[in-house]
Amino acid sequence: MPIVAMLACATAIVSPGLVAAQNGIVHPEAWPRIAWPVRTDAAAERRIADLLARMTVEEKVGQVIQADIASVTPEDVKRYHLGSVLNGGNSGPYGDDLAPAPKWLELADAFYAASTDRSGGGVGIPLIWGTDAVHGHSNIVGATLFPHNVGLGAANDPDLIQRIGAATAAEIRVTGQEWTFAPTITVPQDARWGRTYEGYSSDPALVARYADRMVLGLQGPVNGKPMLKGPYVLASTKHFLADGGTFEGRDQGDAKITEAQLRDIHGAPYGPVIRAGVGTVMTSFSSWQGVKMAGNKGLVTDVLKGRMGFGGFVVTDWNAHGQVAGCTNASCPQALLAGVDMYMAPDSWKPLYNSLLAQAKSGVVPAARLDDAVARILRVKMRLGLFEAGRPSSRPLSGQYKLLGAPEHRAIAREAVGKSLVLLKNQGVLPLKPGASILVAGDGADDIARQSGGWTLTWQGTGLTNANFPGATSIWGGIDAAVKKAGGKAQLAPDGKFTTRPDAAIVVFGETPYAEFQGDLKTLQLRSDQVGPLATMKRLKAQGIPVVAVMLTGRPLFTGEELNTADAFVVAWLPGSEGGGVADRLFSSSAGFTGRLSMPWPMSAKADGPVLYPLGYGMTGRERAGAWTPVSEDSGVAAVDDGGVFFADGVPSAAWSLHVSDGAADQTRVTSVPLAALGGRVTVRAVDARVQEGGREFALRGGGVTEVSLSPAGSRDLTREANGDVMTVATIRFDTAPAADARIVADCGGGCKGGAALPKTLPVGKWLTVGVPLKCFGTMTDVTRPFVIRTTGRMTFSLARVALGTSADRVLPCS
Repeated sequence: MPIVAMLACATAIVSPGLVAAQNGIVHPEAWPRIAWPVRTDAAAERRIADLLARMTVEEKVGQVIQADIASVTPEDVKRYHLGSVLNGGNSGPYGDDLAPAPKWLELADAFYAASTDRSGGGVGIPLIWGTDAVHGHSNIVGATLFPHNVGLGAANDPDLIQRIGAATAAEIRVTGQEWTFAPTITVPQDARWGRTYEGYSSDPALVARYADRMVLGLQGPVNGKPMLKGPYVLASTKHFLADGGTFEGRDQGDAKITEAQLRDIHGAPYGPVIRAGVGTVMTSFSSWQGVKMAGNKGLVTDVLKGRMGFGGFVVTDWNAHGQVAGCTNASCPQALLAGVDMYMAPDSWKPLYNSLLAQAKSGVVPAARLDDAVARILRVKMRLGLFEAGRPSSRPLSGQYKLLGAPEHRAIAREAVGKSLVLLKNQGVLPLKPGASILVAGDGADDIARQSGGWTLTWQGTGLTNANFPGATSIWGGIDAAVKKAGGKAQLAPDGKFTTRPDAAIVVFGETPYAEFQGDLKTLQLRSDQVGPLATMKRLKAQGIPVVAVMLTGRPLFTGEELNTADAFVVAWLPGSEGGGVADRLFSSSAGFTGRLSMPWPMSAKADGPVLYPLGYGMTGRERAGAWTPVSEDSGVAAVDDGGVFFADGVPSAAWSLHVSDGAADQTRVTSVPLAALGGRVTVRAVDARVQEGGREFALRGGGVTEVSLSPAGSRDLTREANGDVMTVATIRFDTAPAADARIVADCGGGCKGGAALPKTLPVGKWLTVGVPLKCFGTMTDVTRPFVIRTTGRMTFSLARVALGTSADRVLPCS
């Protein structure tokens, strides 16, 4: 039964008309009234009124706009009076995403100084800097990385959550930021969603128990004292509302659910966080019944600010205003009119500023609504104590770099790892004897980035090595230390091959890092490139060696064969920097396993399939081992239908691969980026397209044949499509003019030929769709590569999407 269906019966009693409503009409009176605990005294209100009276329209517009540090300078902040900056997942000081901590503090001082500089006129309101510290201060090299939320949900320990929030806040303050875009209080209902691991649980009650405790840890108590005088930062709950309830688990999709489900499942955590005084709320990219949240006045203004009494300010997600009906990234008064107070406009801030300024002066945006948004932002800044705090480097905890990854913080993280582990199977193997001979295998055993997941130093958590995590411990490192301490011996062999026969083997496997839409799945199973360790488990079992499977994952997935093969099966989720917490439970006879599933574990790969282990399940490790009843190894799904989409938002569709080759033997599969191929003749990196990092840029240096291609698992018969007016359509941007011999071609087992030349007249620096009729390729009965860009010359281009289609900006003639 789908999780939504299981929870629907638990919704509060409401009128039949409300439950059945499917037209997007909001009924605020059916939502709970919440008591906002923050009080602004009369003196503060007079101060806000005085500031508003002295501010120009230009200054007010600047306050409601937030720019990304990769696209804005301190000089821009001063000139445009910007109210906030952020660092996106791949942004760092002075263009270095892996910049050392002092550089972050240095830039924080520079932005603060620019915002308060009155030499050119203006009132000089200090800005706030927001960062995605979603599992610790995770953008900073050397910071403590806590388990992602899905693992913390399995720990079922609200007190632990508050301690994690406090430790995270302290580390954020070291580098000068004042605001974190956390906690995520989504209630994921479909684990195919690529952001499932950002949610504590599919159970709204569990999420509600956690939500306020994380806010209290980050912000401190509501006591009228400035946060910045203590060790605190501003929190932002996200994503309002139902980002975890979208149809088929599609990121940035549509929640096709009733208002009762919207309120009772996805709205449940908002009562506790409002009572805890959360300072900001971030709207979702997603929609409810077809209306984007950033433009939904009924939910943002009438429900959140009105009925539920939220008194902080509302900020959008990354350029999410551009997805509101009738809007673009450069212009969207609709969002402000709907109740948004601050636009997260990372790279679109300047055209948005100009359009919003014109709309404010013309009356499209009423002065009262703009003043209300600015007043809300000012109240929050005053609550922080920002006006009196001085430059970031002068504040408490600033520059105390020993707090980054401090032993006491790492101890909390290690405790969280141990408590989050869920034991699904134990045939008398656990606990392991630390004095034994232990083999550690699997491709995830000695990879700190892998065990930390997305939102780790980089947006996707990819392109990193263990050297990027000073002071951290991989799972292998934790096991090795535990075994050596007890006088045993541990050996690391990712492929499971050994020279000395071990007493037992631990095989670490599972998902590779991803974030947001990059992690969306069509079925609940590991991708084909992640299942290799299963063969290692089977080989070790065949040799009579007991196997303990440790799974790294951001969500419950179908693992029938792995469960049947291993003697013990532990779900480690995404534990973060303290891999020693895994060893603490694998080798302990006293601690046992206390983690319980925060989401049901599926019996098949079907999203609506039966449940194998229910929410809250977990063994202690002390149960008597009985005969194992094999679970089904049938995934229950056929080959994934890609819907005619080969590549989208920076990644190939399921069962598709993106390659760079020389047309002969030298071929590189493009998975994580950046990368170099063909001996450095080609480099590949991520670029923004429809969404952040939704494209891949290919810089070709010539010197021989170069091919960039997409291929399915197996071959495709496209005869029917070729007989119609169907094309291969690529969303592409030429960053230089196409090389003289550049062509789009295809490969077929039957020898298809032809294609289309890429003319030099194609525009440079502009995204466009280019179509090539399938009939250009000839016989299409056995297509192995339906899309290939081939050249021997130098050129740079970026791809965002490749699919079958019937329209394009430019249809290329067959040649």
